[in-house]
Amino acid sequence: MKIGMIGAGRVGCSFGKYLVDRGKTVTGYYSQKYESAVCAAKFVGTDSFRRMEELTALSDTLLITTPDDRIGEVWDRMKEMSIDERVICHFSGSLSSDVFNGIDGKNAYGASIHPMLAFRDRFTSYEQLQKGFFTLEGHPHALQRLQALLEELGNPYCLIKAQDKAKYHCAASILSNDVLALLDLGFCLLEQCGFGKEEVLCAAAALVRGNVENVLANGTRDSMTGPILRGDLSTVEKHLGVLEGEEREIYRLLGRRLLAMAGQRHGQEDLQERYDSLRRLLEQ
Repeated sequence: MKIGMIGAGRVGCSFGKYLVDRGKTVTGYYSQKYESAVCAAKFVGTDSFRRMEELTALSDTLLITTPDDRIGEVWDRMKEMSIDERVICHFSGSLSSDVFNGIDGKNAYGASIHPMLAFRDRFTSYEQLQKGFFTLEGHPHALQRLQALLEELGNPYCLIKAQDKAKYHCAASILSNDVLALLDLGFCLLEQCGFGKEEVLCAAAALVRGNVENVLANGTRDSMTGPILRGDLSTVEKHLGVLEGEEREIYRLLGRRLLAMAGQRHGQEDLQERYDSLRRLLEQ
């Protein structure tokens, strides 16, 4: 497999380096800014190209790692080239392979691939890719080639449908960024109690780490603790009493979700009357 990289940002640099370090052939880089392609090629140990046509001619697999809003522009240029039997794949989490409109008529095969990771740096994020879980969708021929690549790299993956990409990306966003919003809410409440910013992080560290580790080991429902699981109406009333506006609404909505999860746990049937009272409280 001869892999051409279109895009030289964080994802392009990281995945290219990951491939080369594991003995895969990366033909080189093309970027809108040639200087970026040169920088990425130097880091990865491959070539840079001034023209996309040159890179495409030398590659059998093209990986587009540009921002989402530029994938369509890249494809509009690429489909004017000779791309017979090429696999064309982008790295967007939210877009599907449907962005490659008219690809069947070009005798090429489209796909999308997405690692469930946050790429924070061009030159260090590749180190975490060995633990990355990937999602794939697209033409069966393209998937066959990409699945083989991931299996050789040792990365787990899941095949999904094109119409599920938006839902998949929403899930990834919740697990990544929305969790930060909830942590920020908890941190702010501690600061209101008199904690300094460093004290907040120190105080929360063991709780947050332990919770994440427990969830990853046992799942969300079996990791639940706290007043809602216990059916502790008076404590939940106190929590609601110290919150206002948006913070109170967030607590109510999350509480209702937790209550539904609690009801699905085995051995909680004797708490049904308490759960009914909690449900009425959280719906007010």
